Amino acid sequence: MRLTYHGTPKAYWESFDPNAAYVPPEFGREGFIHCTDGREAVSIILTLVYRKQLEPFVVLYIDLDRVQAEVKYEDPAGIYPHIYGPLNRDAIVAVRDVERTPEGIFHMPPVSEA
Repeated sequence: MRLTYHGTPKAYWESFDPNAAYVPPEFGREGFIHCTDGREAVSIILTLVYRKQLEPFVVLYIDLDRVQAEVKYEDPAGIYPHIYGPLNRDAIVAVRDVERTPEGIFHMPPVSEA
């Protein structure tokens, strides 16, 4: 299993039909789903982009071997895949709450929760 991660507001995730493919809010504007293969990078990215938004977030654990849409690594380091299409639900192997400090810094759940 090759895992990648995608963070999204918890309320947005919970509003989705569990039988439908997942598409984040920015998909319509950007045409792909942002992910990262580095666990620490998830915390950094969420903190940089969403620090001031106080709503709870979740992280989707995605098995890249199950993703049906095209996946492209467009960064030189090869740790930020973009999923070009809706994300089929069977590729999401876990959904975990992301802890946040009072200062708004995100922390990934322990590896044991994967």
